[in-house]
Amino acid sequence: MKIKFDANLDFQKESIHSIVDLFEGQETCRTNFTVAPMPEKHLFDSDLGVGNKLELLPEEILSNVKNIQLKNGLKPSAKLDSMDFTIEMETGTGKTYVYLRTMFELNKKYGFTKFVIVVPSVAIKEGVFKSLQMTEEHLKTHYDNVNYDYFIYDSQKLEQVRSFATSDYIQIMVINIDAFRKSFTDPEKESKANVIHRTHDKLSGNKPIEFIQATHPIVIIDEPQSVDHTDKAKVAISSLKPLCTLRYSATHREQYNLMYKLDSVDAYERKLVKQIEVASLQVKDQHNKAYIKLLKVDNSKGTIRAQVEIDIQKSGKIKRDKKWIKSGDDLFSISGGRNIYEGYIISDIYCEKGNEYIDFTSNPDIVYLGQALGEMEQGEFKRVQIRKTIEEHLDKELKLRPKGIKVLSLFFIDKVANYRIYDEDGNPQKGKYAQIFEEEYSQIIKKPKFNTLFEGVDRDSTTELVHNGYFAIDGKKKDTSGREIYKESSGEGKTVADESAYHLIMRDKEKLIGFDTKLKFIFSHSALKEGWDNPNVFQICTLNETGSEMKKRQEIGRGLRIAVNQDGDRVHGFEVNTLTIMANESYEAFAEALQNEIEREEGIKFGVVEDHTFANVVVLDKDEKEHYLGVESSESIWKCLLDNKYICDSGKVQESLKKDLNENTIKLPEEYAQAHPQIIKILKKITGKLNIKNADDKKIISLNKAVYLSDDFKELWDRIKYKTTHRVDFNVDELIAECSKEIKENLIVGRAKIVYQKGKTEITKGGVSISEVRESMVVYGARDYVLPDVVGYLQNETNLTRKTIVDILIKSERLEDFKNNPQKYIDEVGQIIKRTMRRFIVDGIKYQKIGDAFYWSQELFESEELFGYLEKNMIESTKSIYDHTVYDSDIESSFAKEFEKSDDIKLYAKLPGWFKVETPLGNYNPDWAVVIERDGKEKLYFVVESKGSLFTDALRPIEKAKINCGKAHFKALDTDVKFAVANKYENITDLI
Repeated sequence: MKIKFDANLDFQKESIHSIVDLFEGQETCRTNFTVAPMPEKHLFDSDLGVGNKLELLPEEILSNVKNIQLKNGLKPSAKLDSMDFTIEMETGTGKTYVYLRTMFELNKKYGFTKFVIVVPSVAIKEGVFKSLQMTEEHLKTHYDNVNYDYFIYDSQKLEQVRSFATSDYIQIMVINIDAFRKSFTDPEKESKANVIHRTHDKLSGNKPIEFIQATHPIVIIDEPQSVDHTDKAKVAISSLKPLCTLRYSATHREQYNLMYKLDSVDAYERKLVKQIEVASLQVKDQHNKAYIKLLKVDNSKGTIRAQVEIDIQKSGKIKRDKKWIKSGDDLFSISGGRNIYEGYIISDIYCEKGNEYIDFTSNPDIVYLGQALGEMEQGEFKRVQIRKTIEEHLDKELKLRPKGIKVLSLFFIDKVANYRIYDEDGNPQKGKYAQIFEEEYSQIIKKPKFNTLFEGVDRDSTTELVHNGYFAIDGKKKDTSGREIYKESSGEGKTVADESAYHLIMRDKEKLIGFDTKLKFIFSHSALKEGWDNPNVFQICTLNETGSEMKKRQEIGRGLRIAVNQDGDRVHGFEVNTLTIMANESYEAFAEALQNEIEREEGIKFGVVEDHTFANVVVLDKDEKEHYLGVESSESIWKCLLDNKYICDSGKVQESLKKDLNENTIKLPEEYAQAHPQIIKILKKITGKLNIKNADDKKIISLNKAVYLSDDFKELWDRIKYKTTHRVDFNVDELIAECSKEIKENLIVGRAKIVYQKGKTEITKGGVSISEVRESMVVYGARDYVLPDVVGYLQNETNLTRKTIVDILIKSERLEDFKNNPQKYIDEVGQIIKRTMRRFIVDGIKYQKIGDAFYWSQELFESEELFGYLEKNMIESTKSIYDHTVYDSDIESSFAKEFEKSDDIKLYAKLPGWFKVETPLGNYNPDWAVVIERDGKEKLYFVVESKGSLFTDALRPIEKAKINCGKAHFKALDTDVKFAVANKYENITDLI
């Protein structure tokens, strides 16, 4: 099977012509030159060669640059500082194919013949060479069987360099930056320099690089962020004396004259790459051991501190939270008094790079950066990761094999020894991941739903054949003839030419995705992290023990390319092309990290309108001819958006833009009316799913002195300002009976579980988001923990006596559940007891006014600073004691608007947070205090609780109980204030 190439993909042609058109105006030109010896050498007279020649002036090139940038919607270059040109293409969209095609187009149109491809690594060098082999027939067919040579630079084959310079047809050299960046400027260090910089007898005393320099090659840099990211590398590239340098990558560190941009957002929206599906495993209900994870260490501000993640007890529940700690801090106290943290007092925080850790004063445990104590046993967690990856793989096989598509999965590991161990003789043995894989695979393939995948096949015989790995450690041995040997799982050494994991994975991409090849699951460490990909990788699983150090985009890049079937054709569409990433973190964290990387590495500003954004919008002139709006018009539109406060000074979109786009009321300059539909379409892409509060809309709220100082408000306040105390009576025996009954009938305590969540990513101009989340559970049955003091814990939580607690637990007949998951049992039982107590407490509660001296002072309104966001959570007010009313929900917003409109409302106040009624269930803060005037005479005073529903069954039990306490409180004040629960304004007037 051979992968076929489509020569007519629009985005690839756009990229190709963005470089070819740089030299518009140059006639077909090439130059003969004499390859002369160095001045002090006279070993030969001359040797004819062919080089590239540029005839255009810099200002002509700059004009071409600006025209191309305008067409591609890019910020124009102000001047031509160098002949370096940047092409940004998302991983998986065929940038190698694009720059190969670009060479041939440059030759066809202008006669350029000499090209050097500079790469950063062996993997990328192999990948480029493989692409040259795979495209050879395609390129010859497309370019009338044009004659060309390509080779990998080899310091042992310097005759290839002479041939590169002297041949009069297309020459393509692939070279690693390491082959020519060492010590080439100092003659005294010539012996230490790369061979390419040394004089050589085979080249008549010349240096190999002099042949290259004389051709003025067009230099293509593949992954420049890894090639010329040092000063030495930059000088090395310059030493090639290129006619121009073309820089291709998805993640440029530096940009020189950006000519074409196909970023991750564009690639996703145009379905040029696979859709990403993030799967994560999160442990649930596993709080039976002291969990401590070291996230960060810091000594930048003179104080050494560390950030840890621990399980904290709060409001009767255990929550995993992040805390900054310093030496001497006691995790027992920080955790909310959880006994399992006793003895974990921070002794030392060590910040040495690469050896960061924390330890404890009276506990031998040491926690290193990125590691955690008290986690689920790592082997079990990794086993579930491998199991789920195999299941995802086989599920995709069921779907895609009938379409002629072979499915591959890729595992990244942090230690080669976890997959492959070498004995004293260098023979490979199975590591723990290899063993786990085979155990899980052999079990999963027995499921009936996978029968069709194994028809006529002995399933047991396939297990060892479907997985293998390639690691940097492989390929280090040589046989007696000096040929490199690549180690096989069979223990036999085979040369590169033989069937081997190296040859199959690194060089024979087409054979790997054929059904005849059994290998489907590939394990690697770092050797495949860049420069290698395969269109049929559909699952990527990271089996790192300390968290992945690999960048998200680097990781997903191995499988982004569109899938290929057995005929070699690309099969398009997200229904086929979905890449599942088995992440080491939650899918939300993965999406956030991915967005941060895209912003940082691609320079994408999610939710930002730039002043050149609309420059390439196409409109018609008066003669019905198409032309671009241009940079000046784009800047004018941008200024209009700024003036209307749709964007801020940095171009970040504001909520008002999203609102007006949704309501189709956006204000745009009339002079560009023809372009409005295209402008709106662009803005909708940029705003995406943003929900941004504009800091400029943040307003301080002032007192409305006319209302605040009025007699009406004083009379209202004098009726509601007093404080009360309460007491509770209940029957203990009845409480025990009711609690034990509730526990017996309603307690649900399962073992710890691994939650498997999977969601599809959506990448838009607005950002990276997750949708269509699905979830399943895997039970984790280990019991490697000490049973805690359940009675003491529940006593502290409920304030009941030990005897009462013991009676409740025994009578519930559910103590066996405690052994399954102690912390979950304690949490759930505690909640049931407290919930039952609330009902008993509220039923027997009595409120009493403390006295006239205890009240909330009216002056507190003056000392509290309030603020809100215009058109977001506040409205203007004329009847409130503030000039604006801040609301917390839609129901409160509705009430405030009705209060303002109603002629019956004299005044109202949104009761502040400090106005609290004490209850046994926590403080209660009612919503409104209202004065209603009836018939222009009688005044009625209300305290109102605004709720979306009046049905008590729809209210949460604690919410319902607090409201009942509120009623009892205001009743105890013995004033004429009425307490009302309402879901609309009419509910209050009905009480008049």
